[in-house]
Amino acid sequence: MKLLNTEIKNNVLKSMMQILDKRRQEIIEANKKDLEAFNKDDQAMYDRLIVDDKKVNGMIQSVKEVMEQDDPVGQVIEHRQLDTGLDITNKTAPFGNIMIIYESRPDVTIEASVLAFKANNKIYLKGGKEAIHSNKILEECWHEALEENGLGKEWIKLLHLSRTETQEFLKNPPEQLDLIVPRGGERLIAFVKEHATGAVLVSGRGNNFLYISENADFETAKKVILNAKTDKISGCNALDKVLVDKNLPQYEERIKELIQFMEDHKVEVLVDEEVSKIATSQSKVPSEDTWYEEFLAMKMVIGSIDGLDAAIEKINKYSGGHSASIITTDKEEAVKFMEQVDSAAVYHNASTRFTDGGQMGVGAELAISTDKLHHRGPLGLKQLVTNKYYVLGEGHIRA
Repeated sequence: MKLLNTEIKNNVLKSMMQILDKRRQEIIEANKKDLEAFNKDDQAMYDRLIVDDKKVNGMIQSVKEVMEQDDPVGQVIEHRQLDTGLDITNKTAPFGNIMIIYESRPDVTIEASVLAFKANNKIYLKGGKEAIHSNKILEECWHEALEENGLGKEWIKLLHLSRTETQEFLKNPPEQLDLIVPRGGERLIAFVKEHATGAVLVSGRGNNFLYISENADFETAKKVILNAKTDKISGCNALDKVLVDKNLPQYEERIKELIQFMEDHKVEVLVDEEVSKIATSQSKVPSEDTWYEEFLAMKMVIGSIDGLDAAIEKINKYSGGHSASIITTDKEEAVKFMEQVDSAAVYHNASTRFTDGGQMGVGAELAISTDKLHHRGPLGLKQLVTNKYYVLGEGHIRA
């Protein structure tokens, strides 16, 4: 794509903020059509679909935050002059063409596009059919902002494709796709990985764990667990599994207290074999598959574990590699947990709900990456660039 200067890009974003505000009622009305057509059985996806005044304000704020960030393109990563006389500069450069596939959330149509555009990338948006009316009007807003500033619509394009057509698009895109981001559940991720010919960066799967150490302050544990589980059940950073160390003082009483505490807050609690010996009336984990499952619901598993090493091993085996937390008063224990748990974000005495671009100071995010290449965690503006070497010579040839 043609490199745009920062002023042009920021002018587009200024226009977009004004257009979103001007057309907010149209956006909300379009969203109502999607909500009316949606099957409310999937509460998590329904929550993600809603666009109200607060959500529009959030969209405007996301655009504003990205506009105010430094342009990530053309930044010098490293510069060196060799003994041979070659002058070498490594600079940040756009990916080129990005595709994001996502379900339900219309605000992704704003956040993904503003990040891709400010980083000088063209973006293809494949939203779910459940948000079709919302996404259409948001695309119209983007096109209006681009045209107001003399740019073409091709920078931001919403794809209207069936599953079969999406499969074909991934296999034979009209132009090279440099980065593909499936933002959703495991079935979506598997579908994209199977059919894509470009680089795929995995995002979205949570299944987050929290370990209550024998050295935990139990009131801290209860407070953090409640927030991590119930603050937003549709978030990929929500908590699903709690491991309680069997060496915790008053272990049996604490297990019963925690179960009652969560049920008082309308959370369904499943227990493992060991915990079921204490909480005999609780439903047991039905199969090992449950330990791998991301719930996106008011449901959690409470299991027993014997020591830090066993907790680390279990988390690394079953979690989605997204977020994990330890509750402990022992700082050395916390450091070991955080160093050895293989997740994008690790926490000490804090809720997993902070794995979020805005909460981590990154700003708007394209997704939360659980991959290790090229970036892990919130994909913000600075992460939507690659690099390029500029090598200056004077007739240099390699001997």
